[in-house]
Amino acid sequence: MARSKFTLKDQSFFEMFSASADNLVAAMETFAKFVSDTANREELGQLLRDHEHAGDSVTHQIYRQLNSSFVTPFDREDIYRLAGNLDDVMDFVEAAADLIVLTGLGTLPGEMNQQVELLQRAAQTTAEAMPKLKTMKNLSDYWIEVNRLENEADKVYRRLVSRLYGGEYEALEVMKLKEVADQLEEAADAFEHIANVVESIAVKES
Repeated sequence: MARSKFTLKDQSFFEMFSASADNLVAAMETFAKFVSDTANREELGQLLRDHEHAGDSVTHQIYRQLNSSFVTPFDREDIYRLAGNLDDVMDFVEAAADLIVLTGLGTLPGEMNQQVELLQRAAQTTAEAMPKLKTMKNLSDYWIEVNRLENEADKVYRRLVSRLYGGEYEALEVMKLKEVADQLEEAADAFEHIANVVESIAVKES
């Protein structure tokens, strides 16, 4: 049975989820610059690390609040999963940036830029959805759109892998680029995991 809205004692989770998602939007904007600007990757990489630290801080706040709250707005396990999946996106993106720098990659394939564009759209869509958790209304369009974006990201990933194995790149370059592409694909999957958790919460609370 869904809880009455009058039993929702702790509203701070909604603000923290929104803060985490907004941080992802800012991080993805930085990452989009990072992949296209080979000259300033060190500086932009530091900005991404700052976003990662900010995301970690919010995630830890959510976990601490979860441990101290007697009544939560929805199931504790769902709060834990939602916070963790938001954090996962940031971790995958930062890992991709680190790999680009550490392996000395220069100009990246166009498909990789397409991956990043889809991640930006998923981040924006997710950030727009987080405030709606308060009412659980008008959320279905969100998870439908994120699932669509993830399906598109899968197609772009497959095209990229096909190109990498098509003989255009040297073997070592293929390995480097494939590692980065994998991290971006994981980030797209993590956005879908967020949407799946939100859909699960909405069903339970309806």
